[in-house]
Amino acid sequence: MSKPIEETIAQPSAVAAPKKKQPYPFWLGGVAATIAASITHPLDLTKVRMQATGDKGMINSLRKTVRTAGARGLFDGISGTWLRQMTYSICRFWAYDESKKLIGANEKSPAWQLALAGCMAGGIAGLVGNPGEILMVRMQGDFAKPPEKRLNYKNSIDGLIRMVREEGWSSLGRGVGPNVFRAILMNASQLASYDFFKSELLKTGYFEDNIYVHTTASFAAGTVATTVCSPADVIKSRIMSASGAEGKSAIQMLRTSFKNEGAMFMFKGWVPAWTRLQPTTMLIFITLEQLKRVVDWTRGDL
Repeated sequence: MSKPIEETIAQPSAVAAPKKKQPYPFWLGGVAATIAASITHPLDLTKVRMQATGDKGMINSLRKTVRTAGARGLFDGISGTWLRQMTYSICRFWAYDESKKLIGANEKSPAWQLALAGCMAGGIAGLVGNPGEILMVRMQGDFAKPPEKRLNYKNSIDGLIRMVREEGWSSLGRGVGPNVFRAILMNASQLASYDFFKSELLKTGYFEDNIYVHTTASFAAGTVATTVCSPADVIKSRIMSASGAEGKSAIQMLRTSFKNEGAMFMFKGWVPAWTRLQPTTMLIFITLEQLKRVVDWTRGDL
């Protein structure tokens, strides 16, 4: 009689507790964003030059770059892009995950909760990544300027040193207001909408959690993010590409642009911005999801 009692007592301990999934490395999103930005850099370069220098037409701007600097000119300022992604993007993906934990949200939460987490992440990342953002914009737009107005930074580190030496530490905060505002809009629209669209697509029953749903959700997120961010993106690019007193006031920049070009200047470069952000968004999330699978595989979770 004692044997069944012993088995009954021992039985609960034989049931293994479900293994709690470990969080992914905080830098995973930054690596995915750096890979994506490197591939789409020529399109980002074209967008910045159209917004900052007034180049008309994406194809014309691309031709102008190749004509003046050769094919290598399409990758002008790539080190600035890397610096920006490895500061801003690492911070935003980390802050987004932490913000979701803070407000008790997850991928299946309502859109407003995800957007709130995105806003919180964008505010932090926009501030941290501002110096890298300035360097990226300046280096991308440099060769489109007349030779006498070029900054001629050798790379992003040289640019940082020269900015501090020639313009003071305050130069690292140039355009921080529009940049933080744009980062809030970007993360609320891009990160949050990706989670929202992915969750909604999975609910339909027509999709599984694979590359097809990642592609569809990221395509939708890219379009939303481009439209929401366009006004702040244009203003940010114009302020950051300016040097000296001409770029100090966002209000003055707005007044001048409204007077000379009308309200639609805020959507100038929308097509190249969408053409760049769409594949970038898709590449970021598809790459990120694959990197997560690699991490799961190394942990034996697959």
